[in-house]
Amino acid sequence: MNESTHVKSGRQEFDDFFPKIRSFLEANALDIVIDGKHIRGYRTPDTKSFWIRDYSDILRGVRYIEKDVKSLIEHFSETQAKNGRIFDYFTTFPEKLPCEQENWTKYVRVPVEADVEYRFVKAAYLAWQACGDDPWILKLLPSMEKALQYVLSHPWRWDENTQLVKRAYTIDTWDFAYTGVSHDWLQFQITDDTYWGIMHGDNSGYYEAFRIMAQLYSFFGNPSRARVWEERAAALKEKMNKICWNGRFYTHFVKITPVEIEVVDESTQLSLSNPMNINRGVASHAQAVSIIQEYLKRREISRSFAEWFSIDPPFPDGIFGDNRLIKGAYVNGGIMPLVGGELAQAAFDHGYEAYGVDILQRYSDMIAKTGETFLWYFPDGTPSSMETSTSPEATPTDAWGSSAMLYAFLEGLVGVEDELKLFQKIRLSPRWLAAGVDEVEVRVEYKSSGAFIGYSFRCKGDHILIDIHSPYSNIFFHVLLLEDSRATAVNVDGHDTEFANERIEQSPYVNFLAEIKGDSLIKIQMAK
Repeated sequence: MNESTHVKSGRQEFDDFFPKIRSFLEANALDIVIDGKHIRGYRTPDTKSFWIRDYSDILRGVRYIEKDVKSLIEHFSETQAKNGRIFDYFTTFPEKLPCEQENWTKYVRVPVEADVEYRFVKAAYLAWQACGDDPWILKLLPSMEKALQYVLSHPWRWDENTQLVKRAYTIDTWDFAYTGVSHDWLQFQITDDTYWGIMHGDNSGYYEAFRIMAQLYSFFGNPSRARVWEERAAALKEKMNKICWNGRFYTHFVKITPVEIEVVDESTQLSLSNPMNINRGVASHAQAVSIIQEYLKRREISRSFAEWFSIDPPFPDGIFGDNRLIKGAYVNGGIMPLVGGELAQAAFDHGYEAYGVDILQRYSDMIAKTGETFLWYFPDGTPSSMETSTSPEATPTDAWGSSAMLYAFLEGLVGVEDELKLFQKIRLSPRWLAAGVDEVEVRVEYKSSGAFIGYSFRCKGDHILIDIHSPYSNIFFHVLLLEDSRATAVNVDGHDTEFANERIEQSPYVNFLAEIKGDSLIKIQMAK
């Protein structure tokens, strides 16, 4: 097989998917030097800065093309405050020309933000999965623990009454707060007049971060600390689902401070972290299906070119302090590939595989026509611009949303999910039959370590053949079968193995385990 990550299916929309998104990601690579140390990372789409929130998601794509996955995360750790707080971003480039021209090094923490620390933990974990450097992640563990303890104890982050993470009234995970028109621009500060509440996406993010800590402590032989973080994760999940779930999806903002915004029915607002909650593991299968169906319903009734809403319905024009934040702009109802990628992944995992394929194909068509991808679009398909954004830039090579689409492509459709590091323990869920592909060759590789997993998939008549290529991997196979079929036998290298049929919604799967060392041939026999 060819070296490096690739897909060969004979279908251009799939074979070009990784190379096209790689070109977007590469356009965002940035190198700087601080205190004599070289730092390499990938910039945010709307300003020439390194934001940990963007980077922690962008890494899901970057780790397949980039050797240096550690230096940026190290710098966020090295600049951590004594109380555990992590900076939102840093930069050495002027951000607001022409008034700001200095090339000093600038560090910023937006006070209303409550999600920064879990993103730091996630970024460190993703980098460790790719590079496999145990001493490196062990050195970072105290910073990761300190960051989470800060969130669990600081009065701006933790609500003792609900036992959940709180924040100022922002639009989902974004960084400016509603002030009741008492502030003359975007409000980033915590004040005596801050409207407090619970935003579901913060809590799903910390749930995932707590589970990462549990996994790492368990892996490194500290079961007592692992249990502490598992128990915290379970408690957070239970409380979040009790307080934030409204029966159809997660309520955008559960208020602690009473406030009412006229003209919009806040109880109907579907915000961008909903599909992320599914992928982070807080939603049950039934909840996931309900959220997916909500997006499908809104797609039918919406006039938007895509249902990847930042929030729907949006808030009234300008009430968050900037007149450019009209309905359908940016996070006030703009359409975001970031949301589409998360939604596609959720669809693949919960029995809506055709919907996941549909999202990827629509995005593939969009970037093929224009050669561009933006952080957000107006509902009519007009891309964001400097004039319509609250940010200094609006680059046509958005790494944040494109990496989310790549995440859904590689983990959802291609089906390679690393459950430990270096592909030593994976969940392999090839879902090519949902895309009408019956023969494909795949290789997924981490650039920093050279670790890889490869397979060829062939469906012929009543059986599926999978050739696996891996130096070593424990693999949980979760293979989508032909419609209305079931597996009757599974053979690994000439030996029958135990298996179980599973149906997720209307989608038939077969599940089995195999330890792969080198090359293995798997045959799945099917029957109606």
